[in-house]
Formats: sequence, structure tokens, C-alpha cells
Amino acid sequence: MSTQDKYFGAAKEVVLSFLQRTLPFNELSLSELENLSQSAVIAFYPKGTVIMEQDKTEVSDLYVIQKGGVRVFLRSDDGSETLVDYRGEGSSFGALALIRGSRANLNVQTVEDTFCYLFPNHVFVELIGRNPAFATHYLKSLSQKLVESAYSELRYRGAAQRSEDSIYLFASKISDIAHGDPKSIDTDVSIHKAAEKMSELGIGSLLVKNWAGEFVGIITHKDLTSKVVARRLGYDEPVENIMSGPIRTIPGSALCFDAVLEMMTQGLSHLVVEKAGKICGIVTAHDILVAQGSSPLFLLREIDSQNEINGLYSLSGKTVSVIRGLIEEGAKADNVARVISVLNDRIIHRLLTLMIQDFGPPPVPFCWIVMGSEGRKEQTFRTDQDNAIIYEEPPDEWEMIKRTKLYFRRFGNQAIKHLTACGYPLCKGDMMASVSRWRKSYNVWVGYFEQWMAATEPLETLNAKIFFDFRPIFGSMEVGSKLRNYIGERAQQSAAFLKHLANDCLTIEPPLSFFRNFIVERDGEHKNRVDLKLRGLTPVVDFARMMSLRYGKTVTNTIDRLTTLMQDGQIDKEICSDLLEAYNFVMHLRLVWQLRLIEKGSEPHNFINPADLSDLEKITLKEAFSVIKRTQGYAAKIRADM
Repeated sequence: MSTQDKYFGAAKEVVLSFLQRTLPFNELSLSELENLSQSAVIAFYPKGTVIMEQDKTEVSDLYVIQKGGVRVFLRSDDGSETLVDYRGEGSSFGALALIRGSRANLNVQTVEDTFCYLFPNHVFVELIGRNPAFATHYLKSLSQKLVESAYSELRYRGAAQRSEDSIYLFASKISDIAHGDPKSIDTDVSIHKAAEKMSELGIGSLLVKNWAGEFVGIITHKDLTSKVVARRLGYDEPVENIMSGPIRTIPGSALCFDAVLEMMTQGLSHLVVEKAGKICGIVTAHDILVAQGSSPLFLLREIDSQNEINGLYSLSGKTVSVIRGLIEEGAKADNVARVISVLNDRIIHRLLTLMIQDFGPPPVPFCWIVMGSEGRKEQTFRTDQDNAIIYEEPPDEWEMIKRTKLYFRRFGNQAIKHLTACGYPLCKGDMMASVSRWRKSYNVWVGYFEQWMAATEPLETLNAKIFFDFRPIFGSMEVGSKLRNYIGERAQQSAAFLKHLANDCLTIEPPLSFFRNFIVERDGEHKNRVDLKLRGLTPVVDFARMMSLRYGKTVTNTIDRLTTLMQDGQIDKEICSDLLEAYNFVMHLRLVWQLRLIEKGSEPHNFINPADLSDLEKITLKEAFSVIKRTQGYAAKIRADM
């Protein structure tokens, strides 16, 4: 059967009417639409017709479906097919090939008798040249379809050991498992009456409301034991003395994963469910644990229950099975990385808490900070240790200064040994609390950052750039936050420092040639492979850091940095939106790749052979690298304005 069965002349008025009600054409001016309508012909394709074949068909027209439908798919070398999309009336295909001047990048086949309007290549290319927003719509919508399909394929290819009893955290809503009709009690009612009511109703929590009928807190069985029994508090005390407030709410339409992440991050066991601004239920950690056997909440509880340091050693290894489940269920890279960070933070928190019980209280308040990917909450499976200690200035007495230094020397050395035993590799650059230089007083740390920001030679600044991603996670958080805020204020005033960072954004180019081929390692252990971290993620991390420090932001996560800058109008919205999508996909591909290596018994790394990717993954990765490359052009303009 021929690819194109019949062509018909198309009445200009009919085409114009169709375009005026079809996105993105209806955003064009009337004169543009009239010119476009004059160039159209209509073609008929019977069901089952292959209109385009990837890498074979020379595309000479933009196809817009007037009636009928097509399926869009990729075919791999072994003949297997991957569905990308189904498209119906008003949808189009062929745009990407026309924009690039290439052959068809996808296969297109009709699923029913189909009529298409065809617009010639030169007419379409001239149109997008005159209308940038029109061109962006096509590029963006195509990119989104590719990315979503690529995520689906990555999930399918990476899903090897799904748990039999799991319910999908990313398919189930809070409303599916929450308890409705939450019970409440007034703030001035006694603890005894509250306990009695909970016992009678067989429930584990009560909402607390004030005289105006507003919900101001919650009490749970845990509050009765930890705040009343353990402290021998009088049972006649009002419940407002033991309630936790304000209440934490979550929409009923949110996914179960959102509740898991909120509970893990905030250390909560209950969330109040709301709908249209009204309280409609309560969801507990137990509800999710019952529904989701492989929930990360299980591991979190196991970490918190350890009373011996050596009991923590094996727990970081359990992260792999938790992350596998999240990836299988559809979690995107940023959510997975945040879960890893919460689990790792909790291991560190429990470890340092147990160490202080052994060592005794520190002579002065201190803060344990983490840097690099850990500081940005972007850890994967095997992230090196990057940590340090900041402590408050000890009294100006020799004995006290000596005692402080000795305490933190022993504490830092021992903590690093325990973290290594937990499975966290030593930092190759010795940026750890076991090194004397990285356990200092607040004033010394201020001096370090002043030195780095004032450096005339860029190398000194760039060697220390991971410190600008630091995040306080244990101890006196005020000490760490004070330093974080100080850096945010000072960095904006350091023009030379920002120029060094801007130059650094342009030093590592994405591994894509002029002809859109992958640039791979030419020799060595990783010959013929692409470094996803160095060549794909680092340029985005560097750009987000530079822009964030330029505008005095205190957040450290790359996605949070970019999102905040975009919301505040400090980065072009279109560029930032595309960059977030590209960064997320490369991060996701890296996670799935490392998971595959671990399940094969290999050490996870960041080098991937393009030959191991499906056609869809290759196309999407090239799109991501192209976006990152365009962003570097944007960064070059920003540097020129500094």
C-alpha cells in the first residue's frame, strides 16, 4: 500500500475555520492563518498506513490531523517497538524533522482511516521563524511527550524485583487510605478526659480546637506516653499543654508519596487531610506502612530504633531496595534523591546522637554540616562523605579552648570511622570532619568564605565551590543557618567571585557534537562511555549555584534554586522550565543506570555507553544535552553583563 493514497484540494475557508479552533494555530494573527490556509492540501490515509518511518522518510510537510488518529512509536534494532504517543484530531507530526532539517525521527501509523492537512516545509519553517512562541510550543510539546515516554521505558526496563504486596505510592491518593470523620476535643479539656475519649473510640489521635472552633493542634498516643507518663505530668492538666501545633495538613488529592516525604522530612506520624479548605480526615504513618510494605517509612523507623551504633552499619545498604521500589512506582529523580537524603540524614542524626551519649555533652554548641551533593540533597547510591563541624566560639581561656579542640578532634575522627562502616566512602579530597581544617569555630569559617570570595585566582574559589552548597543537619542549627545567611548576603557583593563562578559554568560542555552525535571517552577504563554526572549534571549544578549566589538565595538544592529564581523572575521562564526537565531526566537516567549496576553486583558509577540505551532514551538524552548547551549560551550573556 502506498504511503499517501489520495490528495485533495482544501477549501481555504474550511482550513481557516479548523486552524482558528486548534492550538497553537489559534494564537497566530488572522493574516498568518489566511496565508497558511492557502498553502494546505488534505491527504487521506486508510487504517494501517505507515506515513513515516524513522530514519528513512524525508519529511517535506507538517501533518495536522483533521480527522482520525495515528500511533507514534520507535522501533529498536531488534525489531521491538516502544509506543511514544497516540494522536488524534488537532494533533500534528513531522514538526521536529522540519525544524532540524532531518529525516523522520519516529514511526507514524494510522490506527483508523485518517485525513490530514499538509503544510509545506518552507511555509512552516518561515512561520516559526516569524513567531518564536509558536516554535516553542512545538519544541516543548514534543519534548514533553518524549520525556514522559522515556521515563516510562526507563521504569519498565529497570523494574526487576517489584514487591508482590506493594500498592503504588504514585498511583494512590491520600483520600484512598485516610480515616474520615476525625474526632476533636477542646483545648481546656483535661488530659485524663482526652485519654478516656481516645480509649472509648478506639482511636490513636484527637484534633484540638480553640474557643473559636479552629483546629490548633493534635494529641496522639505517643504524646500521652512521652509527654505525660514519662514526665509524670498531672492528668488534670489541659490538653493544650501537650498538643503538637499547628496541625500539618495535606490535600486529599495528594499522592501517598507526598505524605511519606512530608512525614519523613518533618518527623511526623500523623497528617490532617483537607479538601476545599475543610478538615476531612487523618492519615498516619501506620496507614501507609500497612498499605505499602516497602515504604521508606519502615527503614526510617528501623534507623530511629537503634540504640547501638553498630546497629546502623547495615541500614544504609537497605536504601537500594527502597529506591528500587520508588523508581518502579514512577518516582522522578528529584523525589528519589530527597528520600535518599532524608534516610542518610536520619542515619547521621542517630549516629551523632548516640556518640554524644558516649562522649558526653560538647563543651560548646556545634553544628554538623554536609556539602556537595549531600548538601544539595542530590545523593545517589554511593556518595562520598563531604562534611564538617562549625562550633561556637569558646570562652577566651586556654583550658577551655584546648578542651574544645580535643573534644571535636576525637568526635570528628570517630564519626568518620562510623560513617565509613555504614557504607559511606571517604572523600577523595579529604573534605571531612576528621581533618583539622574542617572542624573550626564560626569566626574561622567566616574567614574561610571571605578568603574564597576574595580570591583573585579562580582555582582557589573553584576548589572550594562545594562548600557553598553546605547544609546544616545536626546540632545547633542556628550556628549553621547564621553562616548560610551570611554567605547569601556577602556573595552578592563579590563581583570577582561571581565572575569566577560564571566562567566555570562554561568550562564543561555537554557531550554532544555539532551533528548531534554523542561525544564519548576516547580511552581509559570508561572508553566509549558518556559521564552523565560531569558532562550532564555538573553544568546545571554550576549554573544554578552561580545564579543562586548572585541573587542571595539560601536554598542549596539545584531544582529548588532554579525554581526559586524562576518564580522571582531572575531567570528566563522558558529556559528554566526546559532546563529543569532536562536536568531531571539526566538525573533519573543516572539513578536507573546505577541501580542496574548494583543489581548486577557491580559498583555504581556515572559512565553510560549510548549503545546500551534504547532509541527513545538516546533521543531524549540528546534533547536534554541540547537544552543544557543552550543554557550555557544564556549563561555567557549573563557573564558579559557582570
